[in-house]
Amino acid sequence: RGRTLAEAYHKSLEALYEHGEITDCPDYNQLQKECSMTIFVEEPMGEPMISKLFIGGHSDLEQYRQEVLDGILDFRIGHGWDYTYHNRIAEQLPFLYEELKRNPDSRRAVIDVRDWKKDTSHGNTSPACLQHMQFFIRNGKLHLKVLMRSNDAPEATFMNMFAFVMLQKRVADELGVQMGTYTHRANSFHCYEKDFNLLEGYMR
Repeated sequence: RGRTLAEAYHKSLEALYEHGEITDCPDYNQLQKECSMTIFVEEPMGEPMISKLFIGGHSDLEQYRQEVLDGILDFRIGHGWDYTYHNRIAEQLPFLYEELKRNPDSRRAVIDVRDWKKDTSHGNTSPACLQHMQFFIRNGKLHLKVLMRSNDAPEATFMNMFAFVMLQKRVADELGVQMGTYTHRANSFHCYEKDFNLLEGYMR
C-alpha cells in the first residue's frame, strides 16, 4: 500500500524480496521468486508518480502508454502477435461508458481481457497476463481494480500499472468524475532467476 504509484510499487518489490518463495519455472527453464500480491495505490496520479526503479526510459513508458490506450502497435496483430491489450480493451469501452452512465453505482462495469478460447488454444505461447479490469464509481470517484494472472515484478509491473492508471484517468475524464484509488492484484507476482541480482540490488 502506498500513497503514490511509485511508493506502492517499491513496497511490493520489497515484499516479494522478503516473502517470495523460490519455485521452479519450467516454461522458461529457470527458477523464480514468487508470491501473490495486491498493490493498493491511494492517489494514482499523485507525485512522484514514476518509479526510479523502472527499467527503461521515459520514451519506453510513453510508448507503452500509447500502445495500451491508443493502439499504436495494433498493426502487429496477425503479424506475429495474436492480440494487443488495446484491441481487447477498446472494443469493450462503449459498454463500459454506457453502463456507468446508466448506473454510476454499477458493479457490472467489467472489461474481460482474457479470451479463453484463444489464450488456451494449442500452441499459444503468449496468453494474456491481464485477466480483467473492473471500474467502480463511489462518491463521485472512479476506482479501478485489475487482476493479472502473472506479472514480472521488476520488468513489467510498473509499466502495466502506469498504463492502466492512464486508462483509468481517461475513463474518469470521459465520465466527468474524479480519480479514485487503483488496486493491482497479481496472483503470480514473480522475479525470474535471471533478475535475482537486480531485485537484490533494489534492496540496497
